[in-house]
Amino acid sequence: MKPSYVELMVEGDCAEVGGILARVGDKWSVLVIVALADKPLHFNELKRLIDAVSAKILSSTLKALVRDGFIARHETSAVPARVSYELTALGRDLLIVVRDLALWSVRNRFAIREARNEYDACQTPVRRLIRAV
Repeated sequence: MKPSYVELMVEGDCAEVGGILARVGDKWSVLVIVALADKPLHFNELKRLIDAVSAKILSSTLKALVRDGFIARHETSAVPARVSYELTALGRDLLIVVRDLALWSVRNRFAIREARNEYDACQTPVRRLIRAV
């Protein structure tokens, strides 16, 4: 019998699982994992593919993904040194999940934008002012 989701959240595991979900659910982490799906890439190649991310955020995201074991960092001894990143086995396992999430986001972005616009249009000026603060 499969355990329920509640049974999976045993005492003490919620914080650890929450931290993992925060990492794998982070938009930059998802985009990096998807970008590395086909082949290893260098930092600047990732930056070009994910053009909305700053170099600082990309760097910190890559470090966190290496730390968590989702990607591997490879440095060449050539001059100048070149660094590339690739998915590990754990990262490939995660890719199965986040690729579907990323595709779902792309397919549904217009419907979500429309829902947000409708919701925002119905808000009273006072509520909009409170939300802005």
